[in-house]
Amino acid sequence: MEPMDKSPGARTDAGDEMRLVARIRAGDQLALSELYDRYSSVVYGVALRILQDTGAAEDLSQDIFLQLWRKSEAFDSSRGSLGAWLAVIARHRAIDRLRQRKPESDIEGCASATDLRDETERSLVIEKVRVVMNEMSSDQRTALELAFFEGLTHTEIAEKTGEPLGTIKTRIRSGLQMLRARFAT
Repeated sequence: MEPMDKSPGARTDAGDEMRLVARIRAGDQLALSELYDRYSSVVYGVALRILQDTGAAEDLSQDIFLQLWRKSEAFDSSRGSLGAWLAVIARHRAIDRLRQRKPESDIEGCASATDLRDETERSLVIEKVRVVMNEMSSDQRTALELAFFEGLTHTEIAEKTGEPLGTIKTRIRSGLQMLRARFAT
């Protein structure tokens, strides 16, 4: 087996992903290992950003790849790439775990862990996000806020707002594209 090109410009094609998924469905553990090498950092990164706990993010990542092994038929390539599908699963599972957590009782332990430099960087990023979100339409901003700040799924947002599901998905996708474009500059 040739080593994979892991440079930032390396691309994976849908055909390669489907071949690996087909091999997983046939019980090929090496295929799962290849997909793990390819996407574990994405899954872990999403989980870590939401959970803010390395151990919980590692556990969640393992659970997601175990799910891929056991229920690989759940992936539908006509709906998007495998990497995006795994990232969405990681996001939803991480939010579910956050909802299951009990509130912290040791407030001193939380306060002492705050790093001033990280807090400053975080504040700058938050301010930049606020500026971009203020430039969005109110419908688009509401959809993003419900998804990312309240943790609602696209379906839940559609139900809450009375808007069609496709409209909600489009608003969120275009809002994220706008944010990415502004952060790229």
